[in-house]
Amino acid sequence: MDAVRVALLREVLAGTEWLGATRRFAGALRGSVVSHGGGLLLVGGPEYEPWHLAAHLVDEAAWSGTPELAPTLVRHDARPSDPAHLAVGPGRLAAARRGETLLVVSPTEPGASLLEGINDARRAGATVLALGGGGEGGGAGELAAMAHEALAVPDGAELDLDTVQHLVSAAAGENAVPSPARGRRRFRDRLSRLADELTAPPPARW
Repeated sequence: MDAVRVALLREVLAGTEWLGATRRFAGALRGSVVSHGGGLLLVGGPEYEPWHLAAHLVDEAAWSGTPELAPTLVRHDARPSDPAHLAVGPGRLAAARRGETLLVVSPTEPGASLLEGINDARRAGATVLALGGGGEGGGAGELAAMAHEALAVPDGAELDLDTVQHLVSAAAGENAVPSPARGRRRFRDRLSRLADELTAPPPARW
């Protein structure tokens, strides 16, 4: 979802609680990783790996000049033969330390094994952020209870989890505070590139 579509979505959501909620959560994420110089671990459940959020955070890290937003994706089926950025397994949670941030994204309450790893990371001093479903009604489960900041996306909500992830990642990049002149220039550059792409004629077919 590009910046134009995010802007249109925000316009539709004006007056709802989602804009404030996603921006608060994004602010907590950005504040944690920036204050500690990075160390963002991103993990989902065994049946739900947040690939798209990882990609969007990498993009926002580059566009906003906030490299701390680029995450390490922790995968449940990682293998040593995978490329380095895809070979980080759940054992990484046990190695989490103070100053790192663990962002957990899951549409349902994580299983006991993952909850144990998350709890170990928290006890070691990592900041835990939870995005997605929780207990009955959303957000009332064990994960939300152990998280420093949680944003529930319960079943039946106006937005689905994928859409909320787009809003959070976009807000995390926008909340970055480089020098004002550089920030304005980056924003204008992004809008200019998007306008060029949207108005460019289709490629010629031979």
